[in-house]
Amino acid sequence: MSILLIKVGFSSMINAQEIQVTGKVTDSSQNQLPYANILAVPNTENQEIRFAITEKDGSYKLSLVKNISYDITVSYLGYKPNIHSLISINQDLIKNFVLIEKPNQLDEVTINYIPPVVVKTDTTTYDITKFVTGEERKLRDALKKLPGVEVDREGNVMVQGKKVTKVLVENKTFFTGNSKLAVNNIPADAVEKVEVLDNYNEVAMLKGLQNSEDMAMNILLKEDKKKFVFGDIEVGAGIKERYLVHPNLFYYSPKTNLNFIGDLNNQGIKSFSFSDYLEFEGGFGKLLDDAGSYFSLFNSDFAQYLNNQDFTDNINQFGALNIRQSVSKHTDVSGYLITSNSKTQTASNTLNTYQNISDPFTEDRTVTNNLNNFFTIGKLTIDYDPSYKEDFAYNAFVKVTNNDSYGLINTISLDDINNITTLTDVTSFNLKQNISYSRKLSKVHTATLEATYNFQNDKPLTEWLTNQQILQGLIPLEDENVFNILQTKTSKSHNFNAIVKDYWVLNNFNHLYTSVGVNLSFNDFFNKDVQLLNDGSVNNFSSAGFGNDFKYSFADTYLGLEYKFQVGIATFKPALFYHGYLWSTQQFENAETFSKNLFLPQFTTKVDFNNSEKLNFRYKLNARFPGINQLANNFLLSSFNSVYKGNSDLENQLYHSATLSYYKFSLFRNLNFNLNTSFNKRTKSIKTVTELNGIESFNTAIMFNQPEHNWTVSGRVSKKIKKIRYNLSGRYSYNDVYQILNEDTNLNISKSISSTVGIETFFKNHPNIEINYTKDFSNYKASNNTSKFENDKLEIILEYDFLQDFIFKADYTFDNYNNKNQSINNTFDTANASLFYQKEDSPWGFEINGTNLFDVTFKQQNSFNSYLIRDNKTFVLPRILMFKISYNL
Repeated sequence: MSILLIKVGFSSMINAQEIQVTGKVTDSSQNQLPYANILAVPNTENQEIRFAITEKDGSYKLSLVKNISYDITVSYLGYKPNIHSLISINQDLIKNFVLIEKPNQLDEVTINYIPPVVVKTDTTTYDITKFVTGEERKLRDALKKLPGVEVDREGNVMVQGKKVTKVLVENKTFFTGNSKLAVNNIPADAVEKVEVLDNYNEVAMLKGLQNSEDMAMNILLKEDKKKFVFGDIEVGAGIKERYLVHPNLFYYSPKTNLNFIGDLNNQGIKSFSFSDYLEFEGGFGKLLDDAGSYFSLFNSDFAQYLNNQDFTDNINQFGALNIRQSVSKHTDVSGYLITSNSKTQTASNTLNTYQNISDPFTEDRTVTNNLNNFFTIGKLTIDYDPSYKEDFAYNAFVKVTNNDSYGLINTISLDDINNITTLTDVTSFNLKQNISYSRKLSKVHTATLEATYNFQNDKPLTEWLTNQQILQGLIPLEDENVFNILQTKTSKSHNFNAIVKDYWVLNNFNHLYTSVGVNLSFNDFFNKDVQLLNDGSVNNFSSAGFGNDFKYSFADTYLGLEYKFQVGIATFKPALFYHGYLWSTQQFENAETFSKNLFLPQFTTKVDFNNSEKLNFRYKLNARFPGINQLANNFLLSSFNSVYKGNSDLENQLYHSATLSYYKFSLFRNLNFNLNTSFNKRTKSIKTVTELNGIESFNTAIMFNQPEHNWTVSGRVSKKIKKIRYNLSGRYSYNDVYQILNEDTNLNISKSISSTVGIETFFKNHPNIEINYTKDFSNYKASNNTSKFENDKLEIILEYDFLQDFIFKADYTFDNYNNKNQSINNTFDTANASLFYQKEDSPWGFEINGTNLFDVTFKQQNSFNSYLIRDNKTFVLPRILMFKISYNL
């Protein structure tokens, strides 16, 4: 009801102040002119310039302030501008414009303005100076004011409904190309224009040949910032010894770019997240879609640390340096170095409900951890482009990590109480090298070569200490007052991938692509689980089948044929890939060799209704082979309550995947609509078999041939009416998965529905507010048990620029969590606020900032898997009050 009242109030206020001018723009032959610019310059001070762009049928709609006079200029490439004056209009008006084509001879034409938005095929250019008011601090603040552009809290950018996947500055990649570092750190007053490049391809000659749904954003700097040092430095201090130091320094010249971003704070602000990590890992252009690589990254110790965003205490030290040098007209050398060192404390309390067993029960588990994480990531890139017909790039990437932690686990279940101390130390080294070469062989043939070498060496060390026996019957512990269990692991891998591809353009509507490739992998895995005894001796668990010394080699050679053809507005591309697989395993002295051949078809369709309305469909039959951890067939201690045994006879998983996406964007109607659906069917999968005894489990893997399904549908629509944007989004997810638990096989079904409704205002002289309400339903059915969850979330964000020099920002979030089955109902709310002051033309800024103003101690969420449901409380940082000073260079 409150949202409705705000909507009505805002709408009434706007309707009382604005009128609509509509019509069409044509040439002298009445041909419609799409994407023409219409600029309305007010003849009154303190009024903003208004603009519009015509639709594909030449129609436009322009919102103007009532009783204000405007000079209207209509322009279109190749035509003379049409200038018209509107004097103090006070009602809606229909006005058509006719543009006269320029004659062939050069006439002197004086144009005293730059169009705010220019649309040319796949490129949209925004003159950002037409939209900002001077109060914007970072690029993100300016981007939010551009039509069709959205920026979320993390710094992800959406343009016309599509996510920006790469950011350039002056046509050069900014750091890794991730939007987060760019939009959160580049000063807004350094930017003149923003170019949005749809279907972006780094190699120009491959545009139109390679499928690319990437969208890039190119930041063009002001002339006085192109050979200049700029940036800002922010320092802050707060109660309970809180501090912040955050410098951002940038130097740009035509040949040399230098950027430095630093961060030192104990406020729980992480400058490098798991999503950033994925950007780095995927920055070399994967040769094939490899779901296995993603899951391997997601489950790595390094990624688990990065995924953690909630702490009770955190000290973060972060530095990023990026250098780019133009060696010659055709050669660029660039590189970056990123280092992070952090100390973190975490705490959580979880109620684990074990179900689908003869005697269901609940475990109460409390976990605290002290973590130290250090990593350094470096990359060197050489780009050599001697001509349009040839392109070469070399990348070298190095990652060094060292993570250690000290944790305490307290678990209460079935009248048993146990306390476990965990010590971990993980060191890792990763080296990647990649080359890519493209060459236009003739008018109709273009060839590419990509090759990647990847070396990974992980050495995790884990120690468990407990005063009670654990995993009885699985590990052979000797009696001690304190049981000290030590696990050492080493995992090494060498991977080499190469693909050669020929693009044959038969004609404008028919292409034939042929590819030949090879993927080679050589892996070594070693683990030893022992008990350290008080007398200094060692109780080795190898007598009970523990310990692996496993070698795994894998070769995939393939041949692919793709036929791309166009019929009207639709483009089709059926493809067939033939794979020959050969792999071998060796555990100590036992060695085996396997082989398999598979045909894997693909099919894609793309329908371009126009530049702003598209439909995409993709189908693919996927084969994914197991990793070495799943194959190593001796026992491995996974955690204090879990043992895993691999299966060297595992083969490939096989699953069908299909996606359908539709998006439509209209600047004329201020409408953005997205609809996506994906369907996966697993016909052959690797299934975990679990034997559960209390909270302790023994797990192994088998090949499973029963079909399993996953289906998701998501959609989003946003409509801006005058100064208010209305948003509606929803998501539905369905999964059916077989569970093998204690020799029983059951089909588990999970369903979830999530919907969000929101409004956002864009006033110039009034407070701006964003309100979002989200409702979630989750349903999980396992055997005869059904679990239901509901979640309500209300989010309110306020921003108000007042008295010319002050900016007030605040956000409030209310969560209501409900576990229907256990009658658990929790509500909690959080709030943050800041007041920033900076006098116009002064480099100094001052800010008072408060986070977690209600001093909330934890947040709650639920999750479930094949045999347990988790209700988790994660404890968070307390209230923090800060005073900050910033200085703009």
